[in-house]
Amino acid sequence: MKKEELSALEESFNQLIETLLNKKEESEQFTAKLNSERSQFTRFNHAKVRQTGCVADGWIQLTLMQNQRSSFREFPFTGNWEVDWQVAYEALQELREELPQLPIDPYLVLPSGTNTSREVHSGNLLAAEAVVPTVLAAVAELDFTGLYAGGVVIKAYGDSSNQKHWFATDTFILDYSLFTREGQAVKGIFAGSDWNNETYANQINDAKIQLELLSRPAKELPRGKYRTYFAPAAVDYLLTMLSWGGVGEADLQQGGSALASLWRQEKQLSPAFNLKENFLRGLVPRFNQWGEMAAQELPIIEKGILVNTLVNSRTAKEYHKTSNGANGAESLRASEISPGNLEFGQILPTLDTGLYVSNLHYLNWSDRPTGRITGMTRYACFWVENGKIISPIENLRFDESLYRFWGENLLELTNFQEFIPEVGTYKNRQLGGSMVPGMLVKDFTYTL
Repeated sequence: MKKEELSALEESFNQLIETLLNKKEESEQFTAKLNSERSQFTRFNHAKVRQTGCVADGWIQLTLMQNQRSSFREFPFTGNWEVDWQVAYEALQELREELPQLPIDPYLVLPSGTNTSREVHSGNLLAAEAVVPTVLAAVAELDFTGLYAGGVVIKAYGDSSNQKHWFATDTFILDYSLFTREGQAVKGIFAGSDWNNETYANQINDAKIQLELLSRPAKELPRGKYRTYFAPAAVDYLLTMLSWGGVGEADLQQGGSALASLWRQEKQLSPAFNLKENFLRGLVPRFNQWGEMAAQELPIIEKGILVNTLVNSRTAKEYHKTSNGANGAESLRASEISPGNLEFGQILPTLDTGLYVSNLHYLNWSDRPTGRITGMTRYACFWVENGKIISPIENLRFDESLYRFWGENLLELTNFQEFIPEVGTYKNRQLGGSMVPGMLVKDFTYTL
């Protein structure tokens, strides 16, 4: 998006907030949240373009509150003031008619802060006409499937207490897979704010090496416990589970958290395991749906001990806690696992004999109170003997507790990290992601 278009959109949003402030009744309060993007989407299959186009989208979620009741409406936001205000005013009138009919919400969070912020992160993205030739140049002879999504994503917030936030960032993702003739695949994600042809070419070359290894006959392993190296993409999948009944204060208070034993200090993880929220990279807004600002860094687990949970204002009100700016779901937004000491060149020698797991899928809790996760290996996963890759493996299902693989069985974390971005595009492009190392674990349990 051009600077003048971005400025016009911001000006129109500010005008919307000012008008709502002038039009609201004395007993009313409101929040208005903007999600907007200008994105180029290109879908590839068999190294050919199957779908391409530019999406310009934006919508407002307006929440009205009065007498401990609240309701919301969502409507398109174009940046054309006359059009936008007409739709916003109709939504406001509908909410005013609806509110008296709704039940009282005892834990309703009202706008009360004075936070303001403005962040604009400019990147170096591919021009729309350059996406196809640039992406395909490195993979033309391969069976390549993927989705490129790039452009500006905007998040903004305003409310009746004069809190106001604006966040705009240029980002891209290329979420792709390369296939062998037998249908086996190597999966990769190339993402960031600055496209670099050399880095992209190097990543594809690494994937080609894995493709060659995948062409060997697959090894079927019996169920059991195996020494396993998890690449950063696989670690990210495991970490994602903590946003689903793990690090949220409400889950702990309601007895549904996988970290309850850690919280009660009945168990602890490895002293080498450290987890925090880190907003310093500017990849995702720090403000939440109530306009509150999270700290730039928040330690969650330090040296294997739970030191903080994610607490939003609604949970804080219900359980008499202090909010730390968590979002409504109390989920991780900018997570980071600290690196360790294992060097890249020592991964296979240190693994010695066992499994090299590039990625996972179908994860779920098999027994959340004990932290047990089930899932399957996927894509380029290999059997290693004496520090050398021998063959790919048939897919394995696992069932293992985080208290083991991040606890007593955690052997090493790599001294490097990779950023694994959010790649979701449902309704709108997602922001954020995780910064994670690889990890080496002993006796990881594969059930079939």
